Amino acid sequence: MELQRKSRSGCFNAGPVCGLLQIEKGCRTSAGRENQKMISRKEFLRKSAVLAAGSTLPLWLNGVSTKNPGPPDLTILYTNDTHARLDPFPENSLEFSGLGGIARRSSLVKKIRSEVDHVLLVDAGDVFQGTSWFDLYGGSVDFELMTEMKYDAMAVGNHEFDRGPDGFAEAARKAGFPILAANYKVRNTPMNPYVQRFTTKEYKGFRVGIFGLGIPLEGVVAPELRGDVISRRPEAWANGMVRSLREVHNCDFVICLSHLGYHYKGSRMDDLKLARNVTGIDLIIGAHTHTFLDNPVYITNPSGKHTLITQMGHSGVRLGRLDLYLDSAIHAFEIKSKYYVVGRSEA
Repeated sequence: MELQRKSRSGCFNAGPVCGLLQIEKGCRTSAGRENQKMISRKEFLRKSAVLAAGSTLPLWLNGVSTKNPGPPDLTILYTNDTHARLDPFPENSLEFSGLGGIARRSSLVKKIRSEVDHVLLVDAGDVFQGTSWFDLYGGSVDFELMTEMKYDAMAVGNHEFDRGPDGFAEAARKAGFPILAANYKVRNTPMNPYVQRFTTKEYKGFRVGIFGLGIPLEGVVAPELRGDVISRRPEAWANGMVRSLREVHNCDFVICLSHLGYHYKGSRMDDLKLARNVTGIDLIIGAHTHTFLDNPVYITNPSGKHTLITQMGHSGVRLGRLDLYLDSAIHAFEIKSKYYVVGRSEA
């Protein structure tokens, strides 16, 4: 039976609705998408061939390049908008047939961890909603599996409100990693014990600060689903987070996990506008618009330095990777970028 479903916190089309036994035997649903042009598996793989096959794109921040840098000092792996896509897409799917699947992603992450010393694994939000796994377990299975995969942090996406603050809290009990949204006021709501503004990690003296930004909730998430959660201006809170992470927590590298969306016409805040208006963010890992960025985008911020923006589409069909190389001063570095198509033999 096909069920066309519309979530109150965003439009979504879901595929076949299967019972648990059917899912275990291979019945899989098709994850929804927002404003995403349909693309065939052949075309997707053709466009993905260069970077997914293992080549790298060097990105030099602050004009510094290193010849033969050796192994990376830190590898950042990232996903976004996985939308409960725990199984691969069915072979007869109209797009991404046979691709994705959290077991394959987990194997790929394990392989990368065995090859490098330090891995930071993050997600930019919308883990919830899109398949029968969410219908059955409300996101708790996703969080359990992400915990087993050793995710270090994720941002709150709009679909994390699809079961309301209570439903989010119920699932978040299974999350063994920080869930971030600096611009959401969650005090006196069930989300409060599980949502924080930022987190920090340190790798051989190199401190990384990570904060989350959620999309403004008005007009995106229904009042009855967001409850007493209040969203505040992303740009203002981003500026505050950067100052705190740089000056109080002494961070050398600042990452924003953004669920704002890559680009909109008009004044609506997005990742491009955020990068142009906020000084001190080194990297924005984006979500919400399901944008497949083959290469990170350079934006010049108000200080004249560069902010990188990246996003890996949706449904877990790609795993993004950024390798950071540090110099002896632990501040001037080279970044190499690539991504993997999950389920492709080269990945």
